[in-house]
Amino acid sequence: MDLQSPFPATPSFNYEYEWKYDVFLSFRGKDTRYGFTGNLYKALSAKGINTFFDDDDIQSGDEITPTLVTAIQESRIAIIVLSPHYAASSFCLNELAEILRCIKGNNRWVVPVFFEVDPCDVRHLRNSFGEAMAKHEKRYKDDMNKVQKWKEALYQVANLSGYHFKQGKGYEYMFIGNIVEDISKRITRRPALHVADQPVGLQSRVSKVAWLLDVESNAGVHMVGIYGIGGIGKTTLAAAVYNLIADHFEGACFLENVRENSNGHGLVHLQNILLSEVLGENDIKLTSSKQGASKIHNRLCRKKVLLVLDDVDDPEQLKAIAGKPEWFGCGSRVIITTRDKHLLTRHGVERTYEVQGLNEKDSLNLLTWNAFKSDIVSSSYMNVLSRVVTYASGIPLALEVIGSNLFGKDLVEWESALDQYERNLDNRIRKILQRSFDALGKDEQSVFLDIACCFKGYKLGEVIDMLQAHYGSCMKYHIGVLVQKSLIKIYGNDCKVEIHDLIEDTGKEIFLEKSPEMPGKRSRLWSCEDIVKVLENNQGTSAIEIIYLKFPFFGRERDEDPITKEKCKDVQVKWDGIAFKEMKNLKTLIIKNGYFSLSPKNLPDSLRVLEWWRYPANCFPDDFHPKKLSILKLPHYLHPIPELDSLSKELVTLKVLKFDCSEFLKEIPNMSSLPILQKLSFSGCKNLVRVDNSVGFLPKLKILNASYCEKLSWFPAAINLPSLETLHLSGCRSLENFPNISQETKNVTALELYHTSIKDLPYSFRNLSRLSRLDIRENKMCRMPNVIAMMPQLSTLVMKGGDNKEGKVSGKREMEGLQLEGILTHHSLCSSKLRTLDLKNCELSDGFFPLAVAWFPNLTMLDLRGSYFTILPECIQQFRFLWYLNVDECEHLREIRGVPPCLRYFSALNCKSLSHRGTGVLLNQELHENGPIQLVMPGRIPRWFEQRSRGPSISFWFRGKYFSSNALLVAILLTDNFHCNPIYVLPFVTINGKEFPLRHRTRMEQLFVFDLSSITNSSKNGWNHAKFSYTAIEHSDGKYDYHDVQIESIAKEIGMHARKQKKSSIMQDVRFTDPYKMRELVIMMMMVSMVFPNHKNQPLLLQTRIGLWTLLFLTHTALDKNTLS
Repeated sequence: MDLQSPFPATPSFNYEYEWKYDVFLSFRGKDTRYGFTGNLYKALSAKGINTFFDDDDIQSGDEITPTLVTAIQESRIAIIVLSPHYAASSFCLNELAEILRCIKGNNRWVVPVFFEVDPCDVRHLRNSFGEAMAKHEKRYKDDMNKVQKWKEALYQVANLSGYHFKQGKGYEYMFIGNIVEDISKRITRRPALHVADQPVGLQSRVSKVAWLLDVESNAGVHMVGIYGIGGIGKTTLAAAVYNLIADHFEGACFLENVRENSNGHGLVHLQNILLSEVLGENDIKLTSSKQGASKIHNRLCRKKVLLVLDDVDDPEQLKAIAGKPEWFGCGSRVIITTRDKHLLTRHGVERTYEVQGLNEKDSLNLLTWNAFKSDIVSSSYMNVLSRVVTYASGIPLALEVIGSNLFGKDLVEWESALDQYERNLDNRIRKILQRSFDALGKDEQSVFLDIACCFKGYKLGEVIDMLQAHYGSCMKYHIGVLVQKSLIKIYGNDCKVEIHDLIEDTGKEIFLEKSPEMPGKRSRLWSCEDIVKVLENNQGTSAIEIIYLKFPFFGRERDEDPITKEKCKDVQVKWDGIAFKEMKNLKTLIIKNGYFSLSPKNLPDSLRVLEWWRYPANCFPDDFHPKKLSILKLPHYLHPIPELDSLSKELVTLKVLKFDCSEFLKEIPNMSSLPILQKLSFSGCKNLVRVDNSVGFLPKLKILNASYCEKLSWFPAAINLPSLETLHLSGCRSLENFPNISQETKNVTALELYHTSIKDLPYSFRNLSRLSRLDIRENKMCRMPNVIAMMPQLSTLVMKGGDNKEGKVSGKREMEGLQLEGILTHHSLCSSKLRTLDLKNCELSDGFFPLAVAWFPNLTMLDLRGSYFTILPECIQQFRFLWYLNVDECEHLREIRGVPPCLRYFSALNCKSLSHRGTGVLLNQELHENGPIQLVMPGRIPRWFEQRSRGPSISFWFRGKYFSSNALLVAILLTDNFHCNPIYVLPFVTINGKEFPLRHRTRMEQLFVFDLSSITNSSKNGWNHAKFSYTAIEHSDGKYDYHDVQIESIAKEIGMHARKQKKSSIMQDVRFTDPYKMRELVIMMMMVSMVFPNHKNQPLLLQTRIGLWTLLFLTHTALDKNTLS
């Protein structure tokens, strides 16, 4: 249905969620710097929460510094530590007032911590706070406004929800842990998509689309279409909506550029991305779009999913990725952006929203921001600004481009440019873009046309390399100019160079209009049809400088119909091989996919960039002498050894050489003739056996990629690569030795060596002096390499073994602590920076822990799955910062004796020797009262859980508008006697009839203890009825085979506990009996009293009233009928 209803007003949204600091700490240094606040800062930092902490003691004088003001403005949360002498500092009071002024709304919070003070003392200025304010009144008797501002700030902060700590009422470290966990949950969210540098006019649009989506309803699945012309802002709007609502779903995926990616990579590629992102599984491999469609339906039909399909232009794309609403779980939402409204109608999308142009006010705001980088504009520009707004007709893209183009220009230049814009109103957007093109310098115009015609979609680094090779000078500045003028964009973590469709088409039209009609006489060729014609008919000339030939996607699916398969089959170029002979000035030649009937007999000596997938010959033409060739890429090379000897003298300028995915390649030859080579890659060459020793002595080499060369066994024994930044050797299953590092190499910070046969790391490995992350999982190491202790910057070590006996680190159970003893003796202080240690399947014994505590004292995450130890000893309490501990599959573990003080997650699945008695230390009430801990392990629900219910559900009532996180602790207990495949539970809570999923599925066997997650906008001010329950699925032997489990067959008991600290401060009230039944009884009592006031003279009525009072008392105090004694 088209949008016709009026829409509610929407508050101001922060579409990016970008803050420099997560937390700003305000405190009185003399009170708590070296105690509570210092410990709080350390705990926040250990959790990865970026915290501003005035560690330099710059709190001097009365006024706060500009540095602190900036830090406050750039912080998302402010924690105010109100200690006894906080108010005695005028500096602290000024800081408090500034915090309350700056941090308001937009997902920003002020959180008070009442440390050794009573909130009432702060609110009413009593005791130390009253004494401090009395002194301030005397000192500032001439400036009482300042004192009044401080009083108001203290009153305001005292009325905020926060934390209260008093000595003797709990452990300080638990109190701190509780704060850190709450803060972490407030700031944890999916990474926000980039929306716009200046999101003008989005607020009302987001409100309208959100109204159509109706996110609060879990009834059914809604598909919403966003349509409009190109450049109108459909993708920007979809990204803003995605950022706003993504946290309401179990899984979310934003599939951008569906049209381009499906044409370039196939629908299977997009299906893989969707399943991987929503399920969090990276090894999904689909073979056809039909299989992908079935997998999406089967895997996502029970998940509440948010899916955005951006720029859809073919009904087949929708059929393959979001065929029907039933493919997704209840409450799921699908957003589709397209230029074609009919496509939405064909797919049955009834809820649609047409994106209109910006209104005059928003257009003016967007234009002025791009043109002046400010909202302050001289009145002399108002007429020309109004002219631009009229001309652009509300198209955001046009406003951005014109504004960027006229940035820094004076009024005369503005009027001159507008005179040109307004001469022809036909095809206005294209004319606007051409005017921006005309305003570029000659070099920028050339780079723009190169990107628009040939290099769209490449990574930024690749584009810079190719343009530098093509022009003979660095064009990075020119690319920056294009970015500033909004002609190109750099997107994603891999920094892809993208260009809007309108701008791309305009660029190509501009070039074609200025070029000869005959393709062979143009400087750039990108049309497959034109290039094949030139090659087959030998129409090439010296005018051609760039050829970018990309045949249609050739990895077609086997189940496509014959007509489609014939239409998309690989193109074969039938030529005589001499078409390049006359192309004397060809500098860049890129050929992707396709086949050639003959090998080239000529290649131009002018080539500087040569990329040819499946190059048809094993050597280059005899008369090919490229004096300036800088980039040579031969992916999918068809021959065993590249014949480069004949070119050795000519390749002295080569900087990039790649043979990726060449299954016939067996050897990398001598490279000593390539003195300035910077990037060498032969990733995925499955049959490659040998790499020449010369590769290890290339002085300028920065990137060496040999990953997934499964048969590679001969690699340089020593390397001296002083410029090396990246080394990839993962997946080289036949590689047994890591090369010696001849000299210190400072530029390598991360190294992945998983899936190799390397047995040890040499002593010279320590020359990688800046290495911070090392992944050596699933190798054949029988011990932890001694050199690990010599890596001063190492913070993350992954050394887990395989999932079977052969892949494990050691098969000897008597190994003590992964043979750490020798390392510890000599280098006991060298691993203090290690934070994450993954030793899965390393078969560790009891001797591991004393050594590990001494050697790795600052660990925050520890994975010990598949080990042989029998106890978790008391000494693990010395892991002061450890919050994550996983001991799954430790079949010999019998008892847990110690708990790390900051533990927040513990899992002990399939620990067959661990009984519920052995886990008692983890079920201590005080441990859970002071901070959330998620436990998955054998055990029983503790007796201090005041509410229990047999079966898979339990009810409770709470009073207050919001159901808060961490207020209630839940325990799920499954039966002991079920024998089946792994069980995954999916908990949810139903509040006033609305169902809310709580978390991603969690694997469990017997006991699962966790906190109810935060659910907002779900309740009313009065009493709310809530029902907690869960569903379960079983994982069969098949990798992706899951099916529902009859919950009654495995459910035994549910327990619930209301935290004492939480239920009085955050939740107004919580009960496990129906408060409305009590109200009915009270009303009945009142009616009896009113009708029969003299009941004392009527024994029967007296007995009735006594019975009602008794029933009221029992209803208020007794547990539910299902409550267990």
